[in-house]
Formats: sequence, structure tokens, C-alpha cells
Amino acid sequence: MRRKPGFLRIVCVFLLSAALAMPQNTLTVDPATPGRLGWLTRPYTPRNIAPVRLTNSPRLNALIRAGNLYLSAQDVVALAIENNIDVEVQRYTPLLAQEVLRRAEAGGFLRSVGLPVQAGPQSVSLQGVSLNTGGGVSGSSAGGINSGGGIVTQLGPGIPSLDPTVSGFVNFQHATTPQSNTVLTGTTALVQNVRSIQASYSQNFSFGLNAQLAYSSNRIKVNSQFFQLNPFTNGNLDFQVTQNLLQGFGRAVNERNIRVQRNNVKVSDLQFRAQVINTVSSALNLYWDYVAFTEDVRARRQAVGTAEQLLTNNRKQVELGSLAEIEIIRAESQVYAARQDFTISQTNLLQQETILKNVIARNGIADAGLAAVHIVPLDQIPTPVAPQIRPVDDLVGEAALNRVEIQQARINLESNNLNLVGIRNSLKPGLQAFAQLTNNGLTGDLTALGAFTPGLGYLAGGYGNLLAQIFRRNYPNYSAGFSLNIPLRNRAAQADYAISVIEVRQNELNLRRSLNQARVDVQNAVIGLEQAQARYEAARRARVLSEQTLSADQRKMELGASTPFQVIQDQRDLATAQSSETQAIANYTHARIAMDDALGKTLEANNVALSDALKGRMPMVSTLPADLPKGANQ
Repeated sequence: MRRKPGFLRIVCVFLLSAALAMPQNTLTVDPATPGRLGWLTRPYTPRNIAPVRLTNSPRLNALIRAGNLYLSAQDVVALAIENNIDVEVQRYTPLLAQEVLRRAEAGGFLRSVGLPVQAGPQSVSLQGVSLNTGGGVSGSSAGGINSGGGIVTQLGPGIPSLDPTVSGFVNFQHATTPQSNTVLTGTTALVQNVRSIQASYSQNFSFGLNAQLAYSSNRIKVNSQFFQLNPFTNGNLDFQVTQNLLQGFGRAVNERNIRVQRNNVKVSDLQFRAQVINTVSSALNLYWDYVAFTEDVRARRQAVGTAEQLLTNNRKQVELGSLAEIEIIRAESQVYAARQDFTISQTNLLQQETILKNVIARNGIADAGLAAVHIVPLDQIPTPVAPQIRPVDDLVGEAALNRVEIQQARINLESNNLNLVGIRNSLKPGLQAFAQLTNNGLTGDLTALGAFTPGLGYLAGGYGNLLAQIFRRNYPNYSAGFSLNIPLRNRAAQADYAISVIEVRQNELNLRRSLNQARVDVQNAVIGLEQAQARYEAARRARVLSEQTLSADQRKMELGASTPFQVIQDQRDLATAQSSETQAIANYTHARIAMDDALGKTLEANNVALSDALKGRMPMVSTLPADLPKGANQ
């Protein structure tokens, strides 16, 4: 019966929408906070990462009424994405990949980061469609993304640091050196006071060029009278460049880590997608099984009532003498058998409830107030209808485009080919061209000896005279040349290249295997869906016939044409048929979920946007029925 919207329903929707609009902790790496010197100290300040969030989303409390948690399938999907620990762990993976990319852009090595995708939990008991722990058809490789998920290798020419470097050096020295020849120094102990200053700026470029500009100066004061300048200062400004011409040449070689990590960023997004798919599929399987267990509890409770009614009727007939006393024992046996089945069904329901709570809550069943809350499903399992299945080739083509592991295999194959460029470059000899230009200068105070030396007046002066000589290039040095390094056997580089090519060939075969497996999964999913629908039809017909048989035998027994034993057997058959129908209809939901997994469209089928899942805020708003009881959680 359809429920009419009322004022309470509108209020519930408003409250739930307001709760979902509350800000949640979006995972980010905050920029570094500048210190007192502003931008100058920002590169040396750690960046802040917020602590983990251990509280549930507001949606969970908004769905609790008077000790019951009212859930629809959409609510389960939203709660699992917002609160599940496995999904929260994988939310850090794209952040980690971005930070590794930042490291690669600076010339650093790649790092393998992140944790593997976790498969979701299974139901307490499940029969029919064979499912793996991720909720997909057995044999599916949809959960095949491991830790990191991308390609990490450090083979080939070394990656230069692409961040510029500034260095400085200041030294103050006092040295006393005994002299064995006083003719040269005029003293038996030469005392030197030295002040040295050095500064340099260096930069590597991705095409293989290294450039360095360095300045140094030394002020020296000695106790010797034989120096013509004392104290004196010498200095130089040096500029040198080195260009790799063979090994280490080109952007494709020196930027390969950056390009590979950009692919790894895509893989990290796929890894998060795989975790969301696994979690959503698992949560839906758990929910529909919980619905099936709830229906099974109702059927078992009805079977207990029917058995107890038969026992009461048999006792009355025994008292009237129309039945033998053995029929009371048979009826009691049926009552206890029905109660045992009812207890088992209740146990399955409670265990399933515990597993489902652990999936949709951040702290699982340890969450305050959640352990005593009972889940009330709002959805009924839809009646299976004959599926409209497209041609298998069309479905396989769709799976090849959507399946996470196939996309990952293609990206990783591309990354391996990018790395192969660098590994192949290591086969070449090392050939470098270099050039150096140095401007020198010398200045100081003229001593008595220097005053009588012709031509030294040009050197007399202070620090400004030194700088003027350097920039006028009064004393220049030039040098240029080539450096060649040829390994005679080069076996390690050849082996690395051969190994890498073999790995690429293996990756190509793995991609083909993934495509083949996708076809197998799709065909198995189609078969499973068709079988689940046929199984439900058979189970439904068996249940209808069992009801008709029981009703007919009960009327015959009232007329004396049947025996209580036959009625008891009919009751058992009906209970078994009802349980089989419930399980068959649940298996049909599993088959549909498995079909979505095989096609790689689980998120689309459940209206899940990956951007919303990454933020941990799902826009789906549940419309609670208007007649729910009021409670403290409302």
C-alpha cells in the first residue's frame, strides 16, 4: 500500500537534509603556514594533515527512531561510503599519489604508497550464486589492485634534482705555521688570518643540462713583511655548464618519473574506485540478505504457529477419542523442530545485523548506542522478472571500458613503456660537453715593499676594487671540452633492458588475460542472472503448490480423509519451500549485483558519483515513512 506524504515525513526529510549539509572532514594536505619571514621560510615548514575522523556521518543518527535503525538500500550505500573504514583508508591514496607526484617533479625517486583494496565481508550464510569476498562472481579479478597500484622503478640514468639549490659557506681561520726557510717569509712562524666566503646557485634542467654560478672570496692577512699586498683579498665568479649528449639526454629520459607518476595518480583514483565498488557491492549483498533473513524469520514464526495450532487440535481430538495419542507426540515433534528452525533463523538475523552494522558505522558495533539498535529494512526484495539481456559481445565491450583492473593494466603498460625509454638510454655511453668561464680578481693594501713595485697600484684598493675587476673581466679563464665514459661490456644495462622488455611482454599478456577474464565474468554473470530468475520461478511455484497441498490436506483431515502425519509433512514441506523461495529471491539480488560488478557499472547502477564518495558526503536523502515512532534520535 502506498503511503501518503505527511507533515512528519516533510520534517524528517528536512532534518536529514540539514544533517547531511553539516561540514565533514575533507581529506586534504594543507599548505605550509609561512613563518615570520613569509615566503622565504614556507618551503621549510611542514604541511598540516588533519587527524583521522572517527565519528559517523550525521546520516546514521538521523535514521534512528526509538531504538530502531530504519534503512533502505540507498541508505546502506550512502552510509557505507561515508563511514566504512576501508573506504576511508583508500581516501588517502589519491593524496599520497599527488604527494609522490610532487616529489617526482622535484627529481625525487618514486615511492610505493598506499594499502591494498580490501574485500567486503560476507553474509552469515549464502547459497546459490557463488560469490567471492568482494561480492562479485567467483573468478572475477575486479579486486586485483594491490598496494600502490602503480609502477615504481629506479632503473636507467639517475634522475637529476629539478629543484634549484642555493648554498653558502663562511669560514674564519687562524693558522700558525713554523717555517724552515725564513728567506721566503721573513719569519720563523707564519701567522695567517683567513676569512672565506663562498656562495653558489645550481640548477638542473630536464633535457640534461646542469648550470652552476659560484662566487668565492678569501681575505688573508699574514705577519710576513715580504708580501707586497697585506692584507689582500682574492675572489672569482665562476659559471659552468654541463650537457649530457648520450646517456641522460632528453626530457623523455629525465622526466620519465613525472610521467609515470601522473599515470600512477590515475591508478590511485582507480584504486579508490575499486574499494568503493567492493564496499558498495558487499553492503548491498549484506542488506538484501538481511531482508531475506527477516522474511525467513517471519516464515519460521508462522511455521511455529501452524505447528502449535496442529498440536492443539490433535490434543482436542485425542480427548474426543478420534485420534490416537501417538499423533500428539508427532505434533509435538513438529513444534520443536519448527522452534529449532525459528531459533536458527533468528540467530542468522542477529549475526547478519552485527555484520551490517560494522560496515555502515565508523566504529562498528562498538559505536555508542548502536549495539542495542535493531535494523529495520524499509525495502522489500523486488520480484524477479525475466531479464532483458543484451548480446554478450556488447556487454564484454562495456566491461572492457569500465572494469577497474583493465583500466589499471592499460595505464601500467603505458608506464612501463615510459620507463623503458630511460632503461634503454642507459645502454648508451656517457658523453658530456662542458664549458666554464671564470672571472678573477685581487685587491689589498700595499706594503712598503709593494709601494716600490711597478704596476701594483692597480691592485690597491678595497672590496669594491675586487668586484670591479671581476665584472670588468680583467683576469678571465676559459675552458671547454668533452668527457666520454664507455663501459666495455655493459652487461648490467643490457640485462636491465632485456628484463624490462620481458616485463612489458608479460604486462601485455596480463592485459589480454584481464580482457579474457572479463568475458568469462560477463558470461558467468549472465548465466547466473538467468539461473537465479529460473530458480526463483521454480521456488515460487513449489511454495504455492506446498500451500495448496497443506490447505487441501487440512480440509481432508477435518473430513477424516487424511492423517495428521500427512499434515505435519505438508507443514515441513511448506516451511522448506518458503525458505527456498526467500533464498532464491535473495540470490537473484546477488546475481544482479554480480552483473553490475562484471560490467564495472556498480557505482552508476547505484547513483554513486566518485567525487562525492571521495569527499565522504553522499547527496542521497532517505524519505522515512511518516508513521515511524518518535524517539530521542529524531
